[in-house]
Amino acid sequence: MRKIWLLMLGAFTLGLDAYVMAGLLPVVAADLGTSVSLAGQMVTVFTLAYAVSAPLVAGMASGVRPRVLIIGALGVFTLGNAMTALAPGLGVLLLSRAVAGVGAGVYSALSTAAAAALVPGERRGRALALVMGGMSSGTVLGVPLGVLLAGHAGWRATMWGVTVLGVVALAGLAGWLPTVPADPPVPARARLAALTDRGVVPVVGVSFLGAIASLGLYTYLAPVLDAAGGVGEGDVAPYLWAWGIGGVIGSVAAGPLVDRTGRAVALVGGLMAALVIAVGTLPLLGAAAFPALVVWGAAGWALQVPQQHRLLALRAERGTVALALNNSALYLGSAVGSALAGLALSAGLPADRLPWAAAAVAAAGLLLHAATGARARYGRSRCPDPAGVGTLGCHEHS
Repeated sequence: MRKIWLLMLGAFTLGLDAYVMAGLLPVVAADLGTSVSLAGQMVTVFTLAYAVSAPLVAGMASGVRPRVLIIGALGVFTLGNAMTALAPGLGVLLLSRAVAGVGAGVYSALSTAAAAALVPGERRGRALALVMGGMSSGTVLGVPLGVLLAGHAGWRATMWGVTVLGVVALAGLAGWLPTVPADPPVPARARLAALTDRGVVPVVGVSFLGAIASLGLYTYLAPVLDAAGGVGEGDVAPYLWAWGIGGVIGSVAAGPLVDRTGRAVALVGGLMAALVIAVGTLPLLGAAAFPALVVWGAAGWALQVPQQHRLLALRAERGTVALALNNSALYLGSAVGSALAGLALSAGLPADRLPWAAAAVAAAGLLLHAATGARARYGRSRCPDPAGVGTLGCHEHS
């Protein structure tokens, strides 16, 4: 598992960069002379670029040495962050976030697949949890510290800090990341088939809806807390810590739980239900929302571990592409969620109503998962599946 720690270091930097901007929106908006909703689109641009880049590279780069691509992707990501720190206006800022998003999307897809390839099958859940734990740790440790640094030295200093971390992670991977087995080339027809696969699409759909509800709402956590509980900009850091701590707990605990029980489908259902409850109670709790934030963070971050585990149970020639599609759905959902929330705020919707809208989206994801689970149980009755991953291992023979 030592090899996975190097990949986790890069994921830590990604987690910091992807979510620190949510806490800096008011500061960035004031510095650039724009509104918070417009500044929030830099999160949308990052996540959209992330979502688009992952499946493209997963398909087009099949057969290429993953180590080279992983290091190159982290280099592009680091360059984008340096551009962000230097951005003179909103236009350049959005462009720089797109560059960083492309690098992050490629790195995330390849590092997750590499983590699974570098360990025995029975430890796959733990490996996936470590990489996901790196991203959540970047949030819980880096985001509040980044917000604190921005308050004393400006938001650009925070972005320079992220850039330096990227350089450190890049040097570590270049020096010590071992050779990663390359996937066999995936024909274009097989890549397209994953888009209509009866086992892949519902799983990816649940990830998409979960991301809209969780990551999309998190972009505007500061105004939500202000409207719901009078939590000012200078007091939001403890709430970010609560969400991040929950994320670390959830993402780290999910892997061993999946490996031990093999009940990935049941775990996804429980996590989606917890997400609905936690997000839906935020406006009611107001300034006392710490427990809901911990549960929200834990459920949102843990969700992707069993989801990835299910998708990796596919045939080898389609599993990596399905995993990339899931990563895309995760960040596309974040982009859609943050964009819709920004539009809603611009249209005059009170910020404390956003959590209820997010809870409704999460509930739709839970219903989709329940319907998928019912079909999975039917599939298992015809095709035994001891791994507990539903029809993903045998749906093609159904």
